[in-house]
Amino acid sequence: MSLQLQINASLKPFNSFGVDVRASLFAQARSDTDVHEALLYAAEQKLPLLVIGGGSNLLLTGDVQALVLQMASRGIRLLEDDGERVVVEAEAGEVWHAFVLWTLEQGLSGLENLSLIPGTVGAAPMQNIGAYGVEIKDVFAGLTALDRHTGELREFELAECNFGYRDSVFKQHPGRWLILRVRFALSRAAHLHLEYGPVRQRLSEQGVEHPTASDVSRAISSIRSEKLPDPAVLGNAGSFFKNPVVPALLAAELKLVYPGLIGYPQPDGQVKLAAGWLIETAGWKGFREADAGVHRLQSLVLVNYGSATGVQLLALAHRIQVDIEQRFGVQLEMEPNVY
Repeated sequence: MSLQLQINASLKPFNSFGVDVRASLFAQARSDTDVHEALLYAAEQKLPLLVIGGGSNLLLTGDVQALVLQMASRGIRLLEDDGERVVVEAEAGEVWHAFVLWTLEQGLSGLENLSLIPGTVGAAPMQNIGAYGVEIKDVFAGLTALDRHTGELREFELAECNFGYRDSVFKQHPGRWLILRVRFALSRAAHLHLEYGPVRQRLSEQGVEHPTASDVSRAISSIRSEKLPDPAVLGNAGSFFKNPVVPALLAAELKLVYPGLIGYPQPDGQVKLAAGWLIETAGWKGFREADAGVHRLQSLVLVNYGSATGVQLLALAHRIQVDIEQRFGVQLEMEPNVY
């Protein structure tokens, strides 16, 4: 067996919260063969299999009694290029931001608004990651996934992925689909999305009048660096809560009581509220109890100041959820996967 197994391995380096827990078995999959061997071994040993990427969307609340398989495959390929539309395929283990920078170096536009999002390529479709007006579904050209129930490979097109706000068919059926590689439809001509307020403002501050895709990437990276703490310095998983979508009537009622309420009308008539505004208004911004806290600059981000456990972070998240529901009648949903 080519798969290298580690016994009683620390998972602290493999989750961006830096929670110090251990896995009964750990391995890194650098190829499809490694993936198949891990599936077979876990089945033979009657062990659960937990597949992770960069660990940036993960909250571990205790030691993991499973084979933890980190997707570590590498490789980027140009599949199609008609001089305008370019299809690029990347292996699941590629670091997302490094991949975005690679596409920009090739003169390709489409991923610049998704710069500096932590995690790996394989995890991106799971959450339908999005930022500054762009989501994965907007540039998606297909992916290859392994059906863990049958061991067969399946190709997914856009319509089959059931992408929604931070959602997909892969998230809706946890434990079934293991994403191996993802394809993106990019462009050699820049079609920039600058509608999100801070982007234009930051470009103006940087003296950029005629931005390129790389200019947009740099502007967004600088914004994100100021708003979100670096997990290498302060443990976190980025935005911890989704922006809740509520009926328009509830949004209107809240607006009467809270004139500063931030909301975005949706195509279906509902309103997406800014979870960060709700949490900050409720007074949680900068809150800290032991080493679990809410970031002092961004109320959407829960942080580990050093030795917080996953249980402590989860308890804090639950307290915030209860408070927001009692104050505003709004339920907050956690973004990270909790184990």
